[in-house]
Amino acid sequence: MPVIIEIKAKCAYPENIRFILENQKADFKGVDHQIDTYFKVNYGRLKLREGTIENNLIHYVRSNQAEPKLSDVLLYKSNPDSTLKSILTAANGILTVVDKQRAIYFIDNVKFHIDQVQQLGSFVEIEAIDTDGSISLEELNIQCQYYLALFEIENNDLVEVSYSDLLQATDKIVILDENNKL
Repeated sequence: MPVIIEIKAKCAYPENIRFILENQKADFKGVDHQIDTYFKVNYGRLKLREGTIENNLIHYVRSNQAEPKLSDVLLYKSNPDSTLKSILTAANGILTVVDKQRAIYFIDNVKFHIDQVQQLGSFVEIEAIDTDGSISLEELNIQCQYYLALFEIENNDLVEVSYSDLLQATDKIVILDENNKL
């Protein structure tokens, strides 16, 4: 099972991140239109990612904190034509759906996402990944910190929670007029 230290931040200028990544000779994998369906579960988060590049069933557990955080991830490469979504929906119910455009880059073991998320805006994610036990947690944290500094990401731009949590929070906001009516 891979070890991942990750960070997410709001990104007012995604073109600046792209420019930096291109100057760092990052390997650009493409832009993936991803629909992430989050299912109701008792522990962690379970999502089915349906994309043009990535298609996975992902269960993950991580703490909600702004700084780089450890993610315990289980990943199953799914077939986009399978009945998996129907089965999971029937068994668990849908929590929320995240629709995004994701530009995917790699530099060595570090994966970068520049995301445009419907209803939420632009974000950047940094994932320092150890797939074989050869990179310490300290090294993975150092990699995340290095790219936070390189991208000039401010602490107030760091995001503690998942896109699903952010969307659920926006769904709960009720806007009233001056007479306290919807």
